[in-house]
Parts: sequence; C-alpha cells; structure tokens
Amino acid sequence: MKKKFTLEIADPCSENFDKMIPNAKGSFCSSCMKNVIDLSKKTNAEVAKFIAENKDKSICARLKTTQLEEEFVYNETSKINNLRYAAVAASVLLASNLSAQEKEVAKTEINCPKPNPYKVGKIAYHQTRNQEVSVIIKGKLLEAKTNKPFDKEAYSNLMIAFDNSQNPVKVNPKTGEFSTEAKLLKDSKTIMVTITANDYYLTKEIAFDVKSAKNNVLVKNILIDAEELNRIYIAGGLGINYTR
Repeated sequence: MKKKFTLEIADPCSENFDKMIPNAKGSFCSSCMKNVIDLSKKTNAEVAKFIAENKDKSICARLKTTQLEEEFVYNETSKINNLRYAAVAASVLLASNLSAQEKEVAKTEINCPKPNPYKVGKIAYHQTRNQEVSVIIKGKLLEAKTNKPFDKEAYSNLMIAFDNSQNPVKVNPKTGEFSTEAKLLKDSKTIMVTITANDYYLTKEIAFDVKSAKNNVLVKNILIDAEELNRIYIAGGLGINYTR
C-alpha cells in the first residue's frame, strides 16, 4: 500500500550544523544533546525509505527548504507479501536462467560508418572581449535596515561574487569589507551580485556604473535586506504529515 506524506519543521533550530560533531548516525548537537540526521543531500526515494524505517521514532533532521514543499511516497508492504514476492522472484529467475542456457545468442556484426570529425564553414568572430574591462570592486556588504555588517553567527561563512563569477570572495565578518576582481562590459549599468552563507543564498541585479571606476578600482557598498536572503537549509524536530 502506498503512503504519501510531507515534511515540516515547526520550530527551526538556530545551531550551526557545520560545527556539530559527525558520527555514524549523523551529527551530534551538543546544545540539545541529540543526533541530527542530514536528509538534505538524499533523493526523494532515500528520504521516503528513511521515514518508512523510522516512522515511530523522534527525529531531528536537516533539510533543504525546498524539501518542505515536496510530497514523498513509499510502499508499505507486509512481511507475508514480501516472502511471497521473494519466492515468485526466485522462481522467475530460475526459469529464466534455464531458458537462457537452452538458447544460443546469434551474433551479428554491423558496420557503422565512422562520423566525420571535420566541419567546414566560416569562423565566427566575437567582439565581446573587446568590450570588457577588468576592475577591482571593493566596499562593504551591509544589512540595509541597520547599515551594519551581517550577524556573523546567523550568517556564517558569508561570501560575495559578481556577474556569476566562479570565484566568490569571503566577506570580513567584523567589518563587512570585501575586495574582488571582475570583468564587466564597458557600458554596463547593472551587475548581478551573488551572496552566500552556510544556510542562505541570494542573487540580485543592482545598479552599477563601470564608468565611475578610478584607476580600474570601483568602490561601492552593497546594501541587502536580510529578509531577501533565501534560506537553503533548515534543521529541527521533524514532523511527518500523512496525506490521502
């Protein structure tokens, strides 16, 4: 019989999961003296299997916030049905093995034409690089409401990157200062800023005038409302809501 359910964490925990002590069953939280099971990296099938095996236990878990919006399904079968299924599967396997031994597989050789690795055509010439300028962006990442650096405990390991750069830089947790190099279009009026922390993420387009840079250095403070940051992970007591 199929059972459907959703997950919830009614009272999220504010403890830093990365500072917990890993062990065979999960990570041990010294504040609440419990093991926290990390379900955030498991597939839906793996989560469903875990819930089916631990449905009567009290579970403290770590999830992706997107998992709170999903519906999970697992099959609940009796032991008798499992034994019957195993016996039928064994019979089918035995019969198929005997049938396979009685037949000879005919081998057929097929000569496939080799693909032509060469292509003929005109070379496309892009002038994008000629329009780019390399600048040093430096400033402070500040919380918009307080005009102060983000709380280093709540937003640990804060990083910032511009225009989808693959090399984000660390934000000074005390002062909010950062400095990074970026390649931007000369006539760019906006820039994409990406901010990450251990449990948070934000990508946002902001006004940005490259022409205001002096000696290839552009000084600009980035003001972000903390409520704009999307939470990636959430931990706490796991609730299971079964649906029909």
